[in-house]
Amino acid sequence: MPELIEDPTRTTKDPTGTTVKGRWRQLSLLGGALLVDNTEASLISGLFPVIRQALGVSLGALGILTAAGKIVGVLAGPLWVWVAQRWSRKGVLVLATGFWGAFGIAAGFAQDFTQLLVLCTVLAAGYAAAGPIATDVVGDLFDKKTRGRAIGMLYGGLALASSLFAALKGQLAGVEDGWRWGLWAIGALNVLFGIALWIWLRDPGRGASEHQLADLGRTVRETQTKVTRRQVTALFRIPSFVILLGSRLLSGHLLVGTFGVIFLVDAYGFSVQVASVVLLPMGIGYFAGTLLGGFLADWASRRSPRHGLVAVLQAAQFTFGTVAYFGTQIDYGSIGLFAVFFALMGLAQGVNPGVNRPMVMAITPPELRGAAFAVYITVFEAIAWAAFSLGAGFLGDAVGLRVVFLWVLVVLMAVNGAFLGLLYRTYAQDVARVQRELDRRRAEALAGGGATTGA
Repeated sequence: MPELIEDPTRTTKDPTGTTVKGRWRQLSLLGGALLVDNTEASLISGLFPVIRQALGVSLGALGILTAAGKIVGVLAGPLWVWVAQRWSRKGVLVLATGFWGAFGIAAGFAQDFTQLLVLCTVLAAGYAAAGPIATDVVGDLFDKKTRGRAIGMLYGGLALASSLFAALKGQLAGVEDGWRWGLWAIGALNVLFGIALWIWLRDPGRGASEHQLADLGRTVRETQTKVTRRQVTALFRIPSFVILLGSRLLSGHLLVGTFGVIFLVDAYGFSVQVASVVLLPMGIGYFAGTLLGGFLADWASRRSPRHGLVAVLQAAQFTFGTVAYFGTQIDYGSIGLFAVFFALMGLAQGVNPGVNRPMVMAITPPELRGAAFAVYITVFEAIAWAAFSLGAGFLGDAVGLRVVFLWVLVVLMAVNGAFLGLLYRTYAQDVARVQRELDRRRAEALAGGGATTGA
């Protein structure tokens, strides 16, 4: 007889959760900071064809630039999370994702590839803080019933705005030293956002949106959420988390954002200005994907609390691989048709954040989410991105980006979809385990007289 597993949506308390005051305003601040970071990070890849001419480098240099930024993030991301645990999540965001933009301004003055590589790598070290810490804060701003929608709005709005910036950035290719002006402008904007975070961002504290912990008061919650090295190590004993980490290493769709423009330039002969046009529909598609993903995730969770989210995440990988074949392996001769398929790739890719981020939140206790996202985003995703970028850069010179895209965007994504099927055996059990732990903490706090509200 199969083992009975607790429904991961059921708890011993009222499952409606709690509402953190001003949470959508705080989400918009976090989104603005992430937007400027992503825009500055993507400027190099979007304008690489003209940087290649200005500095006299090969296609492999783009792989080196991208990989160096991701590799330094593997070290810097967990370090920033450690600092945030002992100092302040808000303080780290203000410094690392705001004032760190000064290095972007400096990168605009680079006179050769070495200077550009060093400054962009230092810049990436600061931006490595944004993803895990901002996502960690979102987990405390929103309860489990609204996290999918919040994450979808965050990443969807981020992609939509980034695509608008990307289309504008592409036009800098027609301006003398346009890439330098782009770095100067975005670096300055980043510093301004750092000031905005300093003034208006409010950290709700860990566990603020968990219905078992919300009414215990911030002091009690923080006492119960101290992090030890043993707890961080225990992340790798959560089966679903390990599977999601493995999926990050197989996420070939990460490559399209870095090499999409240069792919259309090299493989099909479009100019940089024309090729950059596809970034706008891709961003719109990504935004629509986050909305669709949130709807599908909610529907699938109601239909199957144990397997619904897994099915949506798995289907998104298969869909992306199928669309990527038609969007990259056939010469349509017109940028319009490429734009349609890039929009559909964005749609399939956009489903992911609204599903996989809430899944990570659901299988980890509040105090470990920052560490979990540091491992998930700034370590494993960075390793995958670095490997794909280096491989695409050097293999692109040797065999062409069209062949690279076939294996990475099509074949590897099919493998990823099949690999995620392992979650059907583990996810429900891991969610139920976290809910039991939160119930235990509440009972322990109440027994000790800790049911007080307030900071």
